[in-house]
Formats: sequence, structure tokens, C-alpha cells
Amino acid sequence: MRVHNPELAGVLDDQLVVMAQGGDNVAFTELVERHQPTCKRLALSILRDQSDAEDEVQNALWKAYEHLGQFQQDAKFSTWLSRIVVNQCLMRLRKDRRAKFLYLDEGVAGEEVVTLDLPDLAETPEEALAHLEIGTVLKTEINRIPPMLRDVFLLRDVEELPMPDVASRLGITIAAAKSRLLRARLELRERMEKHQGRMGVATLTA
Repeated sequence: MRVHNPELAGVLDDQLVVMAQGGDNVAFTELVERHQPTCKRLALSILRDQSDAEDEVQNALWKAYEHLGQFQQDAKFSTWLSRIVVNQCLMRLRKDRRAKFLYLDEGVAGEEVVTLDLPDLAETPEEALAHLEIGTVLKTEINRIPPMLRDVFLLRDVEELPMPDVASRLGITIAAAKSRLLRARLELRERMEKHQGRMGVATLTA
């Protein structure tokens, strides 16, 4: 078993899950370090592409973190996590194979042209104010993240650069960049949760 933190070497997965559910990010990081290699092998066996597999493992780990409170330990953590990885990979395959287009200006030959009434998607003044407030707090909290984590977060989640480009700019491996990105997201999520009492639930997307 791979151990990242020597202090947690003797702690079982079940105990780490309880600690992580209580808000201990170090415990969750240990769970990630233990099971990430297996998750990568599983994802690669499904997707047959190293980069796609690593991306979906990261997405699966993020979902596991978001939904950890729902894990009842009726199965092993590794089994639960593997299911999330498989689901992510299957969604990736379906997405890659799906190519449907909707033409709004063209009717089907021999059929009546249907007019689509598109809803007004403009923000209300209240929604605009709420988004502005959350955006301001988000920017402040991003700036408080340690530079090593903040840089990879900005390049990937703000500038939306591909992970190879992020790693190249920072002079680190792709694996290291993805590890830092996960840690940055965890820290930012924790920081934003402190503001929920004032702003309501602040939803962050990966």
C-alpha cells in the first residue's frame, strides 16, 4: 500500500474516511495517494489513452471529495471510488461518441417548420449582485492560496490551458501539476465554505 504521510501509515481507510468526512483534508489526501495508482490503471484499461485516463481520474477524485459525506461505508472506499472512476470513464466515452447538432433555421423536408421560443437568460439585478459578490470573494480567496497551488489553478481552471501546457509553463511533470490542482481545488473549496453563512451555498465548478 502506498503511503504519502508516514504519520497515517497505520490508519485504515475506514478511519481516514471518517476523518475526511469531518473536514480533515490531510486524511483525504492520504486516501488519494493510496488509491490513485489503481484508479489510473482502471481508467486506462477503459479509455486506452493516458491523458484522458488521468483527466477522468482527477474528475473522479474531485467528485469523491464533493460527495464523501454521502459515503456510508457499506462497501470498501476503494470499491466506491472505483465505481466513480468507471462512471467518469463511461461518460467520457459517451461524450466522445456523441455528435448531435440542432439547426434552428432549417426545417425537415415535407414537415412544418417549428418556431422555437428561447427563454430569456438575462440575469436579474439580484442574481447579478450575488454573482458579483461571490466573484469578489472568490478572487480574494484564490489570491490567498499558496503560490505553488495558485499558479496551477489559474492556468488550468481560469485560463483553461491543457494540462501538458500547464506543466510545461511551471516546469513540472503533468502528474505533479494534476496533484497540485487537486490540492488547490480542495483548499479553495474549504476557504469558500467559510463564506456560506453570508452568501449561501457558493458553487465551484471544475
